[in-house]
Amino acid sequence: MLEQNSWEKFIKARDRFRNFVEALGKSLPFLKDIQQEFADNRSSSYNVETPVVYNTALDEITIDDQIKLILVADNPGRREQAAVNRRYLVGPSGKLANNFFRSNPTLKIDFQKNVIILNKTPIHSPRTVELMELCKIDKSGLLVSALEESQKTMACLLREFHDALDCPVWITGYSEMRKGRLFEVYTENIKKLFTDNKHIYIYRHFSMNQFTIDLKQRSLPGESVKKALVRIGTDYRTRILGK
Repeated sequence: MLEQNSWEKFIKARDRFRNFVEALGKSLPFLKDIQQEFADNRSSSYNVETPVVYNTALDEITIDDQIKLILVADNPGRREQAAVNRRYLVGPSGKLANNFFRSNPTLKIDFQKNVIILNKTPIHSPRTVELMELCKIDKSGLLVSALEESQKTMACLLREFHDALDCPVWITGYSEMRKGRLFEVYTENIKKLFTDNKHIYIYRHFSMNQFTIDLKQRSLPGESVKKALVRIGTDYRTRILGK
């Protein structure tokens, strides 16, 4: 159960998140068309329904809920942007994440009840790396600016949600967080906003079971899952954030 002060901070961050996504979507009226072009060129085409996605799962959180973890993914994919979902990590990666926590009860974290999910940007693309391809199609340069601004805002929102909930943060997908890569802006802002990084842990993606495979390969003999997660997450944090 959340303290009243924490609940009020959570509500404020959630409302700012929702309002930001709405405003960002309105500022990019052409976005849906180029996203649909991308979708139509895939072997399994789909309808783009939500160009910029707010995580509606946050609206289901109540003051009585116990949030134990903030999980940060990349950006909304095909299933996340569907009108029937409009929430984060509901595709294959989400199923893998759910299975991980279910398979490790010693962590005492229910993926459905104890975790809130944020992204590094709310802008949809079929695959994360295709965000840059979308930017190349937009000759106005507006999408490039919007992508950078969204990363700054999502980093700020992570700080706000963390201040409200005071729980560990797992940021998954470190490869695109490096200098010169897609989420460099997000990384730089995390460095500025979290001068004390002791609550942040960085890992590989849940997609294609990378997270679990990496954990298994890097765990030490006799080491508990919890201790391995802290050690590995701290190691990747040092590599990406420098501390």
